Amino acid sequence: MSFPDIFTKEVTGQIVSRIENLRPDTAPQWGKMTVAQMLAHCSVTYEMIFTDKHPKPGPVKRWLLKAFVKDTVVGAKPYKRNSPTAPAFKIMNERDFASEQRRLIDYLWRTQSLGAAAFQGRESNSFGPLTTDEWNTMFYKHLDHHLTQFGV
Repeated sequence: MSFPDIFTKEVTGQIVSRIENLRPDTAPQWGKMTVAQMLAHCSVTYEMIFTDKHPKPGPVKRWLLKAFVKDTVVGAKPYKRNSPTAPAFKIMNERDFASEQRRLIDYLWRTQSLGAAAFQGRESNSFGPLTTDEWNTMFYKHLDHHLTQFGV
């Protein structure tokens, strides 16, 4: 299964439109996160790329992640509902909906403006260098999963 190209303005715009259709009281169809927590959760992927907020795992943990988790994250198979998530992605505190919505949208446009070429061979915190297709799959699949979770 090939995913839409998140690096194009059209596809990024479609994702942004879905995010803009969310409201502070949008309820999930499954799971425990609030909509604001979900937006913050989705931003973690971009924090790992654009900030130093999340340290890279050590060599043993990174090997384990590459061996046992990478295919789930960058592979074509959709995520299962209520799948476990890595500790860095767990958002336990309340978040401000409007600021989390804006932050995620800003990350999406920043990623799109850099373009696919900027991600070819780029290092992932958890998985090492990824291809543009793997980055695209990871970005699109994760966003689509959670936007579907919240009915948009």
